[in-house]
Amino acid sequence: MYPEQTANPRPVTTVEVHHPTPIPPAVMTPAPLVPVQPGSIPAVASVVLPDGRVVTGYAVSPMQPEPVAVKPAVSRTAVNVALGGVGFLAVCGGLILLTSFIAALAAFVHQLIVLAAVIFGGWIAAQVLTTSRRSGGTTVNIRKAVIKRSHFHG
Repeated sequence: MYPEQTANPRPVTTVEVHHPTPIPPAVMTPAPLVPVQPGSIPAVASVVLPDGRVVTGYAVSPMQPEPVAVKPAVSRTAVNVALGGVGFLAVCGGLILLTSFIAALAAFVHQLIVLAAVIFGGWIAAQVLTTSRRSGGTTVNIRKAVIKRSHFHG
């Protein structure tokens, strides 16, 4: 089922190894530092802690939040009018859905009536057509008819 194992020597291939060439880093000279003096020198504050240590540093004024624009109060009447408008739109949407449902229901009933008329009309037509083919109905005595015919046309 399997091919016999044969000792075929594998071909020797030479592998060439490439080493990446390092890129020397760019020589950057630092930019000269220009001392900038603040407009005013802040005062240095010292605080004595309860355990006797002294902490010295610049006094930082607390950040003041930006003032929020005052929003005008909304009257209850405006809220009620808006809610009434939303309710009116919801009712109108419901009425539109109701009228489309009624129209679809009327079309369905109309289709059922047409289907019943087609089926009933087909049944009546089948009754009429099969009655004339049956061997029933009115029988005529052919001998009397022949006699009468020959009597009138004779």
